[in-house]
Amino acid sequence: MHRLQFHYTLSREAAQDPGANPAHVRNPLIDLLHAVSSQGSISAGARALGLSYRHVWGELKRWENELGNELVVWEKGQSARLTEFGSKLMWAERQTQARLVPQIEALRADLERVFAVAFDPHAHVASLYASHDDALGLLREHARAAQLHLDIRFCGSVDALRGLNEGRCVMAGFHTLQNPAPGSLAERVYKPLLQPGLHKIIGFAKRTQGLMVAAGNPLQLHTLQDVIRQRSPFANRTLGSGTRVVLEELMAQQGIPPAGLQGYQRAEPSHHAVAQAVAAGEVDAGLGIEVAARAAGLDFVPLVQENYHLVCLKSALELPAIAALREVLSSASWRNALAEVAGYTPQHSGDVLSLRAVLPWWRFARAKR
Repeated sequence: MHRLQFHYTLSREAAQDPGANPAHVRNPLIDLLHAVSSQGSISAGARALGLSYRHVWGELKRWENELGNELVVWEKGQSARLTEFGSKLMWAERQTQARLVPQIEALRADLERVFAVAFDPHAHVASLYASHDDALGLLREHARAAQLHLDIRFCGSVDALRGLNEGRCVMAGFHTLQNPAPGSLAERVYKPLLQPGLHKIIGFAKRTQGLMVAAGNPLQLHTLQDVIRQRSPFANRTLGSGTRVVLEELMAQQGIPPAGLQGYQRAEPSHHAVAQAVAAGEVDAGLGIEVAARAAGLDFVPLVQENYHLVCLKSALELPAIAALREVLSSASWRNALAEVAGYTPQHSGDVLSLRAVLPWWRFARAKR
């Protein structure tokens, strides 16, 4: 079976072939066959395409080898004509274009809109790897008005920071409990990935995490201890996610072993996936953010406050995209929009903060005089 592959090109409007239909998907073989068929010879077809006879002849032979069929009949003293196979290819092309022109035109328009950003000197793109967070989705929509396009990939907090350090993004998002204690799990997880003087935090938000439970909270689950006491099935998050780190910190503070939480091994990829598991009755509870619980029609029991951090390399602060992002975060319109999201509060939005000012994990003794 022969498979189709689609390609597109970028060009200045002035350089576009005046005879080409912009709604068509161009194919070099079809162009060759049409030129030879309409002009009656390879040489005339080559002239019509602005190509050499040798090039057109070589390409036709290459395509015949590729497709395993002859395309053109050459007889001395006769006009070149397409073989039955070549004619069927032309028929298939006409049928396809006639049926798909509206969809092709819509796809071309979408591609042009996206690539217009690359050619617009006033537009900026920032790549962001981040722990799953609904407010970031809202920020992406909000930033578009400022011609800032956030290319967000949601992943675990650990993977986000690794992506930043490996140069796969210019900014990462992760979250910790407010005022995480020295020696905590958060320190053991995140401290090796961050370096004072190299990384800078940009203020983003404070948010609430808690138990997502069925509407009306029929089992009266208000704490992790309640979940354990009633042996209620629980949905955890995947390894490397910031919420799993938060859960394990809470369990350590309360002396809860992993075996004590029924469902500790069940891992869901996002807050909304946990909420859907609760809504479907597959589990009784899970740790997550309030906006995910409300979206699934669940009740939400607040447990902890945490800070969601955006972090970049110090050298990236001067990038136009990062400067544009800080301006958006500092705007009153963004802060008002974020304040309306359940469980969120603006927190030093857009301010550049040092790691030592935000996280209590680095202590440097002053040199003795």
